[in-house]
Amino acid sequence: MSSTKYRAVRVSQADGVVSAALVDIALDELDAGEVVIATRHASVNYKDALAVTGRGRIMTRMPCIAGIDAVGLVESSTDPRFSPGDAVCVHGHGLGVGHDGGFAERVRVPADWVMPLPPGLSLLEAGTIGVAGFTAALAIHLLEHNGLTPQAGPVLVNGATGGCGSIGIDMLARRGYHVVALTSKADAADWLRALGAAEVLLAGEVEMGTRPLERARFAGALDSVGGAQLSWLTRSMREDGVIGAFGNAGGIELATSVFPFILRGVRLIGVNSNASASVRREVWARVAGDLRPACLDRIGFPIRLDEVIDSCQRSIAGAVRGRAVVHFG
Repeated sequence: MSSTKYRAVRVSQADGVVSAALVDIALDELDAGEVVIATRHASVNYKDALAVTGRGRIMTRMPCIAGIDAVGLVESSTDPRFSPGDAVCVHGHGLGVGHDGGFAERVRVPADWVMPLPPGLSLLEAGTIGVAGFTAALAIHLLEHNGLTPQAGPVLVNGATGGCGSIGIDMLARRGYHVVALTSKADAADWLRALGAAEVLLAGEVEMGTRPLERARFAGALDSVGGAQLSWLTRSMREDGVIGAFGNAGGIELATSVFPFILRGVRLIGVNSNASASVRREVWARVAGDLRPACLDRIGFPIRLDEVIDSCQRSIAGAVRGRAVVHFG
């Protein structure tokens, strides 16, 4: 048994109170898996913030190391598909939810969970993109498979300053879409335009209405908010408009009618980031190719592992713009 200790952010619960702490943990204490990864980067996602602060019932068991994605180099593998030094990423499959996650200097996971990084994508780029960027890319991938093109009209990105939203703006703009960013943060307008947004709408100034059908404005949309704003989007899409929905920061309720779907042919597509291995490979290949973000240096900012808990608290408070990315040594 190795005596080497690795730092990790572990979430525990005692007497109904959830707390997170930076701890030292041995490799043998991590959950089982065939592949050990020396972590280089892990991003702080809203789901992580909910788990670490106890604001949401995210984890299925505690104690558990947080972090729903990780990028690094294979340190060891008992599976022949992977060799020491391979650049890989892992997300989904319960990582950071029911299996020790990415906020640790070492991650041990089943080999089937591990995704080789596509050629040309650096560890830092992949770490900044993370599961949020993958989700945005998957949403765009699905919308384009359902007919969305830059010529179809404006595409709205809801929750624009978040991880999914900011990278989604970058990806869409790079592909020639007219991107409309919707945000509640007035001071983020210039930053969103720098990412590629052609227009910025402030959520508090948008008249969302209550009619079964509002003015047809958007050909497509990426939505990480849900609730009233997603309901408004369904009523505001153009004919044959498509929405990729992947979040509920604004609530889980959906108040709409059948009219957008039967009179305009609107399609509401659920985006599940825990996609099959073949879909993951295809989408990550697109991320390294035609969906490659151009503004990652504006989207991601570095933090240390001992700053993760504070970053999660700031995220819950709405004080984070873009992506906090943990840089390991």
